[in-house]
Amino acid sequence: MAGQVIDGKAFAADVRARVAAHVARLAEEQGLVPGLAVVLVGEDPASQVYVRNKGVQTLEAGMRSFEHKLPADTPEADLLALIARLNADAQVHGILVQLPLPAHMNADLVINAIDPAKDVDGFHISNVGLLGTGQKAMVPCTPLGCLMMLRAYHGSLSGLNAVVVGRSNIVGKPMAQLLLGDSCTVTIAHSRTKDLAALCRSADILVAAVGRPEMITGDMVKPGATVIDVGINRVERDGKTRLVGDVDFASAAAVAGAITPVPGGVGPMTIACLLANTLTACCRAHGLPEPEGLTA
Repeated sequence: MAGQVIDGKAFAADVRARVAAHVARLAEEQGLVPGLAVVLVGEDPASQVYVRNKGVQTLEAGMRSFEHKLPADTPEADLLALIARLNADAQVHGILVQLPLPAHMNADLVINAIDPAKDVDGFHISNVGLLGTGQKAMVPCTPLGCLMMLRAYHGSLSGLNAVVVGRSNIVGKPMAQLLLGDSCTVTIAHSRTKDLAALCRSADILVAAVGRPEMITGDMVKPGATVIDVGINRVERDGKTRLVGDVDFASAAAVAGAITPVPGGVGPMTIACLLANTLTACCRAHGLPEPEGLTA
């Protein structure tokens, strides 16, 4: 029997609806409107689409949206000056600088110039450290979305064995920290892992975030396991470009208890969690209770 398909689109729609409801209450009761500033440097087509979608969904949630589009040859100092202005702007509660940046810019320097309290991507070194030590942090959006879906499906994650395939700073490492925070036993696997298949088969929760098309196959999945596929890969098949994940969906779904598809799984949760993080940042900035069920 095929595993349950976890509908990321429906889950993200629910998250956005809960964010919008909380934003409406903030406006009515506190006179507050959360604001998200997105900075795009250059003309990367994929980034432009992503930024446009963020802006639309921010406004739909009842928040303020501030978009700053800079030419690709913008001096790094000018970008840092813009970030400083946004840090000081009381109407801006979240700041996101779209990656990748042009080659002449130091991404670490730019990200760490953002006020950690407004770092809704969760990439600032202070937030990385807070998350790693189990303290209150802004959490990267994609891992947060994965955690929300896992909690919704399993309830408690305590005591489950989790394997995260991939050790990136954006997904793999923070995902492992979040799972540890929910009392999973966590292993991080990577390109040097010996007998990856056997390790994956030990997982009650298997998170694939390695960036290799359909690397995880059904014979690597423990029967009944929950499989979270973070990968988004473009492949050419039958003369068409198709989106596939890091998991071979057909073979894995035949074994798994639950699985996220690509597209329509983890992807929609990323922007939804960006909105949730912006709302959280606004509440924290004003000493208000954080939105229930929308944080780690």
